[in-house]
Amino acid sequence: MSTTTHLPKIMVAPNGAHKTKADHPALPMTIAETVATAKACFKAGAQALHAHVRDDTGRHVLDAGLYTELLSEMKNAVPDMAVQITTEAVGRYTPDQQRALVRAVQPKFVSIALKEMVPDNNTKEAASFYAWAQEAQISVQHIVYEAKEITRLANLVATDVIPTDGLTLLFVLGRYSHAQQSEPSDLNPFIEALEKSELQTDWACCAFGHQETNCLLHALNSGGKARIGFENSLFNSDGSIAQNNAERVRELTSLI
Repeated sequence: MSTTTHLPKIMVAPNGAHKTKADHPALPMTIAETVATAKACFKAGAQALHAHVRDDTGRHVLDAGLYTELLSEMKNAVPDMAVQITTEAVGRYTPDQQRALVRAVQPKFVSIALKEMVPDNNTKEAASFYAWAQEAQISVQHIVYEAKEITRLANLVATDVIPTDGLTLLFVLGRYSHAQQSEPSDLNPFIEALEKSELQTDWACCAFGHQETNCLLHALNSGGKARIGFENSLFNSDGSIAQNNAERVRELTSLI
């Protein structure tokens, strides 16, 4: 069964797993805030939402009930906007728990960090999960943090752990660390590794800090897609702090 998928040109990631309203008052924490933010970002030009959900204390959680509620609210409020959930572990969730979330929610789109889902050479459970996801027509975007992970991904594809059909990637330029500043040139090793791997895949990138816009423009000009928003950066290209996620989307769309 084919799951061939093309990534949206612009996906907004409005909150992530780490930031709170202490970082920016417009960062969405509740489902209602996330839906309202998504609606504004869709109007500004984003075609998809990369969604994290938070519990009552504001902590990032892999909660099937909360994700199901979010997907339902998004379907009502912004039916034409794709929604991608995440399995980000934040050091708390195991691969089994990540897989259980996806099986329970059965979203159309999910992002999964390669190093979290397949942390070692024991690939049996991961292979079973990826085969199930393909059969269920769930589009998996594989997150890679270093260019060398692309070589490992290619090996997992070659050994039938990860399906070739519908393969999509996210290149993370930098780390979720304090004061991380990505640069456009950080993307080049990923592109070179992808070309060397000969994988046929659609890809996007995200970047941190003041040069987020320039990094994403470099990705778009290199044949990739962009993931933008407060998860990774609060800054416009002129160094000012954006009023909200929609402002970040509008700046990028105005430049492309």
